[in-house]
Amino acid sequence: MEALLYWAGMAAVAVNAITGVLEAERKHMDMVGAITVATATAIGGGTLRDVLLNREVFWVADQAYLATAIAVAVLTFFWARKRPISEQQFLYPDAVGLALFSVVGAQAALQWHAPWLVASVMGVVTGVFGGVLRDVFCNQVPLIFLPGELYATVAWVGALTLIGLQELGVDGTTAAWVAMAVILVLRAAAIRFRIRLPTFNAPS
Repeated sequence: MEALLYWAGMAAVAVNAITGVLEAERKHMDMVGAITVATATAIGGGTLRDVLLNREVFWVADQAYLATAIAVAVLTFFWARKRPISEQQFLYPDAVGLALFSVVGAQAALQWHAPWLVASVMGVVTGVFGGVLRDVFCNQVPLIFLPGELYATVAWVGALTLIGLQELGVDGTTAAWVAMAVILVLRAAAIRFRIRLPTFNAPS
């Protein structure tokens, strides 16, 4: 389980760095701006989780995460300059990052002996806060605050799936893979079929 969490976390950092660069490219940022956005996207959610749980920040404890974020950002920057970026090229990598980080975040909180509800929220925080920073740095309203396809909701469902399966006696590794699959399938379905939560409309 430890190995899975480590490499899932590393993959999440890499994928989120890619989405950060892709969004920065759409805003026509230079290399420094793109790397800054990518790094914030890659480590922002995990940083907030660790601060809230009062544990050592993951990329401070292991600088390989930070090095991975920067290296992937640089490579993606040069790749993205040579080809147009479609919306789909942004949304699906973002869904992968959401799945990886949500599960890693929830499991990290469980290992820190957080109650199940807190752990599920930490999964959501880890999954979505990097994207919030990305959107703020790119001078736009964060994706999770706009009416649109399910996003934070699927992260929470996935985190609860992870916790519920382990409570039922499923081993952690299997529970993590199932939870990640749940998030990916739900997010992909939300994108494909435009599944949304009801929006608030005040009576006139």
